[in-house]
Amino acid sequence: MQFYIETLGCQMNVLDSELAASALIGSGLTPASDKFDADVILFNTCSIRRHAEDKVFSALGRLKTWKDKKPYSVLGVIGCMAQKEQKNIFQRVPFVDLVLGPGSLDTLAAAVHQLLDEKVSGSRQAKKIAVSLDRKVNRHNDLIESYRLFNPERTVKETGTIKDIKAPKHASLVRIMFGCNQFCSYCIVPYVRGPEQSRPPGEIIAEVQSLVRQGVSKITFIGQTVNSYIYQDGGKTAKLADLLYEASNIAGLEQLDFVTGYPKGVDDALLQAVRDLPAVLKHFHIPAQSGSDSVLRRMNRHYTAAEYRELTDRIYSAIPGSSLTSDFIVGFCGETDAEFEATVDLVKYCRFRNSFVFKYSVREGTKSAELYADDVPETVKKYRNNWLLEVQKTAGTDDGACQSCRNRYN
Repeated sequence: MQFYIETLGCQMNVLDSELAASALIGSGLTPASDKFDADVILFNTCSIRRHAEDKVFSALGRLKTWKDKKPYSVLGVIGCMAQKEQKNIFQRVPFVDLVLGPGSLDTLAAAVHQLLDEKVSGSRQAKKIAVSLDRKVNRHNDLIESYRLFNPERTVKETGTIKDIKAPKHASLVRIMFGCNQFCSYCIVPYVRGPEQSRPPGEIIAEVQSLVRQGVSKITFIGQTVNSYIYQDGGKTAKLADLLYEASNIAGLEQLDFVTGYPKGVDDALLQAVRDLPAVLKHFHIPAQSGSDSVLRRMNRHYTAAEYRELTDRIYSAIPGSSLTSDFIVGFCGETDAEFEATVDLVKYCRFRNSFVFKYSVREGTKSAELYADDVPETVKKYRNNWLLEVQKTAGTDDGACQSCRNRYN
């Protein structure tokens, strides 16, 4: 039996696809080089924007002929969209067999095999759904149990053949934490990936060592807010800086990086680690999202533009030659010309190596969708998007600093 995984979304999804592939390979399935040769097709999905979900529904619809020709096949939707849409996926695409959220990835292999067995035996044609509890109505401890961490042993040679796992074999992602507690008003992530959970440092270092033994020389630590990593065991507390120091001691590891940061919680210990450890890239990706305090409040971001400026000053001062990249949302609910100009000023001040700019779009289930009107015209959003990109081109540094940051996966 062969499987095929198509991945949409962020680095978290790229890693989840690799973990899913490892689990399926370990259960006896083999990766297919062509989607239509597969017996199991899985879409690992994103819910950040409505467009991403529409793209998945469209792709699922195009598989109706494949499904008809292979009555014993399994078609599944996993990832963030599965957690958000749940049974609605079955209603919109009746020939989908499996819906499985990111907090239930540990059950994937068993669910796929059960569906395959049931189809072959003709015992029943039940659909399967495995999703985590609703964060809006359940207790924290129950949510932690529901959003289960899943980090099986990975074989880079095998999972490197899976479509849409972009990084070359000598580079790999390692998740150090799962979930998010920031609750930005525009973002669905806290509701589809659950509360923050940090992995034990010993488990993380063991995973890095295993990957390095397989020939990986570049590691990126990932988390929704990676600098929020904290693990307490008895009287000991480990933070991101501690992981960087320990991982840097692993022979054969040439490059170490981490994404994505949050403007709060970049402490002096982290700056010192980035400065002093030769293997660690002198680079931070820390989304600002806006340069206007009033917009930041509506976004429920927990800092001011002045605090973000102070952060960039600290980074550039503490780590000569370092670089900074950021994300921005333009056209957020109620954004005025003056508020947008404040963002332009921030981009000019901070001298980002690069900025990723997005037009605001409503996400059902978020606070901004509930509290604010999406009242900035699309033409204005498009203009601000293009203008901020032009400002970035002229404001960004280009002095040759942190050349390795440009070659993260080369």
